[in-house]
Amino acid sequence: MVEAQTWTRRMSNPRLDSTFTAADDQVLDIPATPTAELKNSTYAVGSTLSPNLVTALIIASWFMSNIGVLLLNKYLLSFYGYRYPIFLTMLHMLSCASYSYVAINFLEIVPRQHILSRKQFFKILALCIIFCFSVVCGNTSLRYIPVSFNQAIGATTPFFTAIFAFLITCKKESAEVYFALLPVVFGIVLATNSEPLFNFFGFLVCIGSTSGRALKSVVQGILLTNEAEKLHSMNLLLYMAPMAAMILLPLSLYIEGNVARVTAEKARTDSFIIFLLIGNATVAYLVNLTNFLVTKHTSALTLQVLGNAKAALAAFVSVLVFRNPVTVMGITGFAVTVMGVVLYSEAKKRSKVTAH
Repeated sequence: MVEAQTWTRRMSNPRLDSTFTAADDQVLDIPATPTAELKNSTYAVGSTLSPNLVTALIIASWFMSNIGVLLLNKYLLSFYGYRYPIFLTMLHMLSCASYSYVAINFLEIVPRQHILSRKQFFKILALCIIFCFSVVCGNTSLRYIPVSFNQAIGATTPFFTAIFAFLITCKKESAEVYFALLPVVFGIVLATNSEPLFNFFGFLVCIGSTSGRALKSVVQGILLTNEAEKLHSMNLLLYMAPMAAMILLPLSLYIEGNVARVTAEKARTDSFIIFLLIGNATVAYLVNLTNFLVTKHTSALTLQVLGNAKAALAAFVSVLVFRNPVTVMGITGFAVTVMGVVLYSEAKKRSKVTAH
């Protein structure tokens, strides 16, 4: 899946990076504050829900879509017997491309941005290749390891981000930030050693997915540094999704065989698979949409906090649904990892404040 990005509005240009600061101050004509009567009439006509309720519903939708896509992927790949993670990821990309086109061009949830140069196109293509690797590895891992273990490994993303940031950009963090990463690593070591359904290949591809997700965030910060080239997360998804589908289709046919024919034959005897695949692909897009909506209605920090809670909740729900065995040591390791991620986030926040 595509990771959420934050954006701010400077005049009419959406921006991808939440750290963007304007070089020149702009003087805006701010309209007069509407009267109470106008506010009430606008609220009555435009909405019947309070802003707090709308935000709560969006957050609930975010949790449902993020956990739902994990459970659906796990069910399809491990229990239903649809053992084609690359083709499944390609369907996700086709879904994201189609829904993004409608959302941006017809529903206009964000302004449409265009690729301005061949150089920008190849930058996006490079990100797309890393993105494909990360998502395919993540989906493949669900064939071999439980969702709970998958989420425990995924929580180590900050550790890999710090490593890639140092190796690629030579960016050094404060001692407090690096110290906060120790429980992240220690927790995953505990969880790995005590995982009853441990599978080495599943573990490796999940590590690949997590490191790929971290690498994408670092490379994206390097490649899309030009303000004119920065794309809002929904526009970036609009361009990356069809590129990813074109990369994954031949790869799926080469590695997984004639999966399209197998899927069509399966659909003739069991139409439920059509519902599963369409529903799964739709939920995959909703993950990206709700990421954007949560950031819009709250903040990027809120999304980060929710991400930590989601990992724990997804692990808990998956154990209830799939009944995979867990150990006290495994639960402890997961808890230590999540605690380390929280400490890392707080340390990063303090280091940014100190830097400014």
